[in-house]
Amino acid sequence: MRLWGLTVKSISAVTLAVSDMGKSVAFYSDQIGMELLYGGLHSEFSSFGIGGSYLNLILTKDSQIEWWGRLIFYVDDVDALHSRLISKGVATLTSPEDASWNERYFHVCDPDGHELSFARPL
Repeated sequence: MRLWGLTVKSISAVTLAVSDMGKSVAFYSDQIGMELLYGGLHSEFSSFGIGGSYLNLILTKDSQIEWWGRLIFYVDDVDALHSRLISKGVATLTSPEDASWNERYFHVCDPDGHELSFARPL
């Protein structure tokens, strides 16, 4: 992709505002299974590795975080991940299904209501 003559190679990181770092770190590390690289339960900023990119969490004073959109992760096996998350107690918004745009996907929400989609191309 090019922006004003410059090549964009990838997204380095996405940062989500969270109201309870402990609850969010536990969700992403214990329930989703992401590797915590920096920060932790009592930090104001935490970072998880995702391939060559990062998912960052930043503590906010706002107790109510509005819906902002959806973060989509491509995974190898949508159905296996869905089963694994269910076994870890993650409430899913949808079950795996094939979409008209040629992806198999399902959605979950993190503790602050940030929507996460796990998908793979068909």
